[in-house]
Order: sequence, then structure tokens, then C-alpha cells
Amino acid sequence: MSKHIHILGICGTFMGGIAVLAKQLGYKVTGSDANVYPPMSTQLEAQGIELIEGYDPSQLDPAPDMVIVGNAMSRGNPCVEYMLNRKLAYTSGPQWLSTHLLQHRYVIAASGTHGKTTTAAMVAWILEYAGLDPGFLIGGVPQNFTESARLGGGYFFVIEADEYDTAFFDKRAKFVHYQPNTLIMNNLEYDHADIFPDLAAIQRQFHHVVRTVPSNGLILMPDNVPALDEVKAQGCWTPVQRLSLGDKKPGSDGSHWQAKKLRADASQFEVYCKGELAGVVNWNLIGEHNLQNGMMAIAAAHYAGVELSQAIAGLGEFKTPKRRMEVKGEVQGIRVYDDFAHHPTAIATTLAGLRAAVGHERIIAVLEPRSNTMRMGTHQQALAQSLTLADDVLLYQPEGLDWALQPVADELCTEHSLRQGASVDVDNSDKAVIHQHIDTLIGEISKRAHARNEPCHVLIMSNGSFAGIHDKLLAQL
Repeated sequence: MSKHIHILGICGTFMGGIAVLAKQLGYKVTGSDANVYPPMSTQLEAQGIELIEGYDPSQLDPAPDMVIVGNAMSRGNPCVEYMLNRKLAYTSGPQWLSTHLLQHRYVIAASGTHGKTTTAAMVAWILEYAGLDPGFLIGGVPQNFTESARLGGGYFFVIEADEYDTAFFDKRAKFVHYQPNTLIMNNLEYDHADIFPDLAAIQRQFHHVVRTVPSNGLILMPDNVPALDEVKAQGCWTPVQRLSLGDKKPGSDGSHWQAKKLRADASQFEVYCKGELAGVVNWNLIGEHNLQNGMMAIAAAHYAGVELSQAIAGLGEFKTPKRRMEVKGEVQGIRVYDDFAHHPTAIATTLAGLRAAVGHERIIAVLEPRSNTMRMGTHQQALAQSLTLADDVLLYQPEGLDWALQPVADELCTEHSLRQGASVDVDNSDKAVIHQHIDTLIGEISKRAHARNEPCHVLIMSNGSFAGIHDKLLAQL
């Protein structure tokens, strides 16, 4: 009889992925969550995994062989208290994954403040394109695959390496458990203010994972990111290959990898390896952030044995994961996008990519500041500047936000006025407005999108469901 694993907090993308992998390894898997809903519930039920809504301790009687505790669980949760009181065997998702799967595979881990999901999906797809049948666990829905996690039959396993904490009983970053052979460190900024007091605390976790990469492995990192250079300076025992972007002569700055844009929106770019042109990527993605993600994926796949020409061709057929500049629909020339951006840098780079792609066509940016860091107001000083490339900015103020959005709106309106020129008599007071109700926000977006008989792009940014605003807006449009 197969061993029984019960997962607390099973419907998150990471824990749901653990459930799928455990099932494919032959375990009996059950799990519970506060809210059991699609798409994760559908994916899990299709795998034959029993789901329980809520945390009634009766779900742990009879006791499973192991309880895997998600990092959303905390002391006071009825199942957590029952588990501790009766000394049931328990572990975290990252630790279980390390012990039962990753120790037997070549692990490629994609880390960084931004782009983890996209980069991990790119690496997995290139390996799949090359016929290497990789396993993977990605914290999103990669559109080149039918699932967010799979065991795979090959040697390689690709994982999105999150720096968020592991569990209520293990405050180390998740990625410290993964022991990667190839580690991608794409970027590093201050985030997760609910967990980390400052950037140095995050750098310490990155240094911890650097310490686990073997000397016959590889670390990939960009040039000129001081926060990552400081991590490396704390100690590194692994070969490092660097990536540079820009117009310098290939190979002149010592970077192993270099990319040169052939189009302003980065939808076409040249790939250089050790100063030599390896090929040209033509794809449907836009923005320098995706160009960097793609270069990191090519480099990681090449180190895994994929020919550069094959890696470049595979990347050309990559489809961006859901919620990463995903086009949700188009009505009468008004195109609606869904994007996961929730940090000022991600917001700015996403807007820059869209602006480069659409030129002077109108962009309406809609933002829900939903992440824990955003709700705490950590990034409020940088928020207005990150939104300046939009023509209109509509800010949604959710309940429980710890700070007022009005100064951000005021700064954006002032910035728009300065761009118009002080001598121009234009009222910019409504360039950025705040809404507290989804229905009125949708009405405002619709009104502005229809105000001119010209193409318009509505970029909706949130790391949550945003109350289903995308489909509601398309219906109204």
C-alpha cells in the first residue's frame, strides 16, 4: 500500500505542484485549503487527489504517514495544532521535495526578484524542445505545457526558486533546500517586506543558496547588478558566467553572454556567446526583462548540453506563462492584458516593453497594490515613477491598504503636466485617479478606452485575481 501524504494549503501553485509530483511518484495524496477553487482544484482532482475545504482536524484521523505544511499555515490553525499535539510526522514542501526528488536529479533553479516563473518556464520548454523530457515545478501556468508541475523522465529538473520563507517552523528561504547544480540569479531588489527587514537580509538568503551550488555546477548572473555582486563577494565556489545587454562590441566587457536588440521592443535580438554570434531569436514576447530572461534560459540549457541553435529555435516557439502580459481579449481595437507585475521595477519594465511595442498608441494602466510589500507601503515612493509611460493610470485602493494612494496620483498628474509643458493649457488632473469599487473602476476604464476612436491598450496589473476584472471589463467593452 502506498504511503499517504496530506498537504495543508494544497491549492497554492507551489503546494499544488508538490501534490502532483508526489502523486506521480506513487504516493496517496490528499490535501486541504481554506478555499478550494479552479484552476488548481480542477488540476488536482484530475490527478485523483482528494481535496478538503477548511481545516477541521478530523481530516488528520487516521493519521497520514506525513503532513506537508504550506508556508501559509501558522500557529493557531486547527490542523497545525492537532498535528503538533499528537506529534504527527510533518515537513515543509521544499524539504520534502529536496529529500524525495531533487537529490536524484540535475537541478536548474531560476531565482531573482523578478522573472522567476517566466525564466523557469523558458528553461523547461527549451529542454523539452530538445527532447530531454525535463521535470519541473513552476509557480504559474506555462502555456507550452498542460500542467505547472511534472516528474518528467529525464535527468534535468527545473524549479522556480523563491526566496520567500519555507514554513512557520523553518524561516529559511525556500530555495536553500533545492541544492541547484545550475543557479540563475536574474536580479535582486528589496521585496517581501513582511518577511525581510532590509535588502541585506535577502542577500543573506541568496548567499546561503550560493553556498550550496557545487564546484562542478554553474551560476548565471547579469553584469552590473550591485546587489548580486555583493552576494557573490560574500563567497563563491562555483564557476560564474555573466550576461550583458546593450550595444557594446560583443565580448569586449568580458561577459560570457551578450544580447543585442534588433527591434526596440526586444521581439527580435541577437545572441552572442563568448563574443561570437550564435543566432537570432524571433518571438512574440516584448521587453528587455524578457530578453534577459530568455538569454538566461539559453545559457542554462546550453550548459545542460543543448546546442545553441536548438536553444534559440526553441525559444522562438516559447509562449509566455499565463498572467505575464497575457492578452485576455480585444474588443473594437481595445486590447486587454493581464500581468502579474506588483513591484515598481516590474511595473516599469512591463510598461516599457509595451510602449516600445505599440509606439504612440494609448496605454491605460490599471494597478491593484495587493502584495504584502505593496500593502505595507514599502514601495510607495517609487510607484508613481514606475507608471509614467502610461497615458492614463487608474489605481484601485483595496480595503486594508496601510497608506493613501492619493500622493501617487497627484505626482503622476503633475508629471503629466510637466510633459505637456507649463505653457500648454491642458487639464491633467484626471490623468491618474483612484477607485475603491470594482464596478466603478470598470466603468471608468471602459469610458476612457472608448473616448477616442483609436487603438488602445489596457494593462491590468495585480498579483491576485483582481475580482475577475479582466472578463468583466471585456464584457462591458
